[in-house]
Amino acid sequence: MTGRFPRQTAVSNAVAVGGQRLAIIAGSGSLPLYVALAARSAGENPLIIRLKNEADLDWSQFENASISVGDVKGLGQLLSRYGIDRVVLSGGVARRPEWREIRPNLKMIAKMPSIIRTLLSGGDDTVLQMVIGLIEAQGARVIGAHEIAPALLATTGPLGKIKPSDEDRKDIAKAAQAALALGVLDVGQGAVSVGGRIVAMEGVEGTDGMLERVATLRAAGRISQRRKGVLVKLCKPQQDIRADLPTIGPSTVDNVAKAGLAGIAVEAGRAFILDRDEMLKAADAAGLFVCGIDTSLEGDMM
Repeated sequence: MTGRFPRQTAVSNAVAVGGQRLAIIAGSGSLPLYVALAARSAGENPLIIRLKNEADLDWSQFENASISVGDVKGLGQLLSRYGIDRVVLSGGVARRPEWREIRPNLKMIAKMPSIIRTLLSGGDDTVLQMVIGLIEAQGARVIGAHEIAPALLATTGPLGKIKPSDEDRKDIAKAAQAALALGVLDVGQGAVSVGGRIVAMEGVEGTDGMLERVATLRAAGRISQRRKGVLVKLCKPQQDIRADLPTIGPSTVDNVAKAGLAGIAVEAGRAFILDRDEMLKAADAAGLFVCGIDTSLEGDMM
């Protein structure tokens, strides 16, 4: 079933029909650039809104502006000035703004106590839902990066030359079960299973930090040297897929190899693969599998 998209895959229908404009709020990493290039290829002229101290690419080839992470008032002014009717949230954000850094507009004043509570105690998905609501209150519609760049999505089945073994498939099932349970708590998207045993679950340190922890535990003999194990990344069950889809790339492969794992499984149709050719070449060279799974399928989900 390789190459098939599973349920709830959002194939692009988000290109503007009228004369309105798309904005891409860009955090760190290469995902915002892929989205911007896909939008341009589809005939869009996207405005790049760079998040200060987060966006780390050269955006000189696109019209761009910058705002601080908590500057809702400034964002509203940009959306109005440039005639923005659709917004994509794309790229990483290393830290949440302190409540003192929030610059509200008049509409937000009454909501500030709720906003502060969410920033202090909400999980990532809860915070993102709040952010989406604040943006849409400015009159723009938030759409997913996958609606602009669906070619970045993982498909079902093995993506490289290496295929998971029967033991790997058991680890995929176990780690997927753990990742879904973790997602319900709005904590993280990833889990690692080694020999049918959950050895790590993603927290605020992120996927790379979790994999570094697995490598350390394995070096210390806390994890079996005889069995490799698998990283699985899934959307949270309640997640708004317009923001923060699971993402893997060459650095993920590098860290999985350092952790001594056998491969990676991500949710087909609901996870991005960045620098795909480079990543799969590195995975093949390291003897690692990369595959897309569909949790609605019985058995090995492929």
